[in-house]
Amino acid sequence: MKTTLILSALITMATVSASGNDALRLAVSPKQAFAPSNLNIRARVVPDPANRMLEVVAESGEFYRSSRTQLDGDQAPAMITFEFRGVPGGDYIVSGTLIDDMGRRRAVAREHVVLLSSIDEQQP
Repeated sequence: MKTTLILSALITMATVSASGNDALRLAVSPKQAFAPSNLNIRARVVPDPANRMLEVVAESGEFYRSSRTQLDGDQAPAMITFEFRGVPGGDYIVSGTLIDDMGRRRAVAREHVVLLSSIDEQQP
């Protein structure tokens, strides 16, 4: 019984840490689409005086795009949107990193996105 409880707690902790911290949450739309596609990313940031920067990255094996925006601590908006246009086909990890006033990571959130290549993109 004790082993089951400990195992259950570890699985729960892993699930929580993989989905991000409460200080930062990401929502990416679409999660699956045909390429090229525009990715709309909404970052929910809990206001905090230490918040200074938010970086969002979309990365696959062959493509990388990023954007950064400055935050004004607890005066920053709670919802920040990004749009990455014309993203080619691939299996993407979209991540957001909240950076504090000392340049350290405060929170990281990740989402998985699949953009299916069209037949024209697959031919040489």
